[in-house]
Amino acid sequence: MKENALLLTCCVVVCLFLSCSLAARQDMKCGACRALVDEMEWAISQIDPKKMIQRGSFRINPDGSQSIKEVPLARSEGNLLELMESVCERMADYGERTDPSTDRKSYIRVKSRTGEAMDLSEAALDSRVTSSLKFACETIVEHHEDEIIEFFAHETENVKDKLCSKRTDLCDHALNMAHDEL
Repeated sequence: MKENALLLTCCVVVCLFLSCSLAARQDMKCGACRALVDEMEWAISQIDPKKMIQRGSFRINPDGSQSIKEVPLARSEGNLLELMESVCERMADYGERTDPSTDRKSYIRVKSRTGEAMDLSEAALDSRVTSSLKFACETIVEHHEDEIIEFFAHETENVKDKLCSKRTDLCDHALNMAHDEL
């Protein structure tokens, strides 16, 4: 009887550990996705909206015309691919914040893009966290590259929720989170 109770206790402890570990991984993936969207949106906003790029075929159609369109450079596939190559490097600018009521982790920017001072009282700065966030970001970019390009090429509103929660299911709990404004 004691052996069964000990075995049951061990199973419960292992299950609790695994569920906590799963929640932490989900928080990391969700945080990386949300930070990736923030960084991509900021990078896109830094490109002059008047700059255009020609897209299409340079072949001449039988009627003598060409199928060329001008699209904004900022949301062109080539530019988005270029931005995605370096977006995960900026995960080093994020720190971890724990929600005291839910004990869930979120990730907030701790380095200002403009050089002004930021309130870091709620953020924990840890190189292991930033390297894990960077790895999660790289994994997301690798596995969801097509979705990322599709959303940033066409969508402009609620990309964070649409991409991270609805399309990739990385943030299934995020629909209940407060929306952050960076």
